[in-house]
Amino acid sequence: MYKPELLAPAGDLEKLKWAIIYGADAVYIGGPSFGLRANAQNFTIEDIKEGVKFAHDRNRKVYVTVNIALHNEEGKKVLEYLKELEKTGIDAIIVSDLAIMDIALKNTKLEVHISTQQSVTNKESVKYLKNKGATRIVLARETSKEDIKEIIDNVDVEIETFIHGAMCASYSGRCVLSNYFTNRDANRGGCSQICRWDFNLEDENNNKIEGEKPFTFCTKDLSLLKYIPDMIDMKITSFKIEGRMRSIYYIATIVGIYRKAIDEYMNNKESYKYNKEYEAILNRCANRESTAQFFYGIYDETCQYYNGRIELSNQDFLGVVLDYDEKKGLALVEQRNYFKKGDLVEIFSPNGNIITYEINDIYDEDNNLIDIVRHPKQIVKIKINKTLHKYDLIRIKRY
Repeated sequence: MYKPELLAPAGDLEKLKWAIIYGADAVYIGGPSFGLRANAQNFTIEDIKEGVKFAHDRNRKVYVTVNIALHNEEGKKVLEYLKELEKTGIDAIIVSDLAIMDIALKNTKLEVHISTQQSVTNKESVKYLKNKGATRIVLARETSKEDIKEIIDNVDVEIETFIHGAMCASYSGRCVLSNYFTNRDANRGGCSQICRWDFNLEDENNNKIEGEKPFTFCTKDLSLLKYIPDMIDMKITSFKIEGRMRSIYYIATIVGIYRKAIDEYMNNKESYKYNKEYEAILNRCANRESTAQFFYGIYDETCQYYNGRIELSNQDFLGVVLDYDEKKGLALVEQRNYFKKGDLVEIFSPNGNIITYEINDIYDEDNNLIDIVRHPKQIVKIKINKTLHKYDLIRIKRY
């Protein structure tokens, strides 16, 4: 029976585990070489082995990005690297350079997925890549609903699409402004995100154009939560979340919400209703506005910021539940942001349950009553008469 894969990002081993615990069917990660997240922590080969075991023990999958643009001197090195990856037991590699695909298919048994960096938007490209040996195509984020449907109807190959996360101002990975301004190559994993910068505008006479705010062409984020039923009905193979450099809170929250939406629709299509609370949670988790972007053919000024923006650091994430003492009714919590007695919070779990609770008694590690938790990663105990579990997370209730 068809059920879409929920594919989550994982910037390190800890995030891989959180993504799987909160409901991801698969994760994609960057290894020690040839990936496009040079500033992420990434995985060692030993980390990959541990991550694969953790995933496979739970019947989940691990894909590794090898999506760099290959240079001449790297041909031999990439072959050695691919053979190392093969030994770890990963389920597929994600590539953009077709030379890497050829090397992998001729010299290893690795399954190959085509990266969104290939900017595939049409069925002819999909047919070509399938015939070359790719088992899955990650479509460009610029592909419309109609184009996705036509591809699925005409080519028998796995199709993966992005459903949530940051967008590129250009076709993904094809912007050269980072190279031009900072000598950091976007196709070598070093993008400095020039599209997020503020700029002065000048007219043809080099006179500054004054506006309410500095000019920017920063793209709003993607969110397709509202269109999950449409995407399921189209039988898209895999729903991909962007964000390998995001926090455990972001990953757990985004994965958890999409897990709920997918399961609710799959389990009862006739009575499914879009949940506005889920949308509110997603909106609170990110620091940029989101839209459906190209999925419904919208690519006008509403998809970008032109007159500046405010990106406030998210302070909703309050703590991680480390343990729970049933006899004493005490949750052991590691702090992530300031909170205090009297705060109304939500405690959410990997199983999807949410508890709303007003914090009352707080104890420090020496069992002294305290009113405020203000120190980074401070360990405290919170009195609560509801059973909590390791991996539960606490956030402030704001909606």
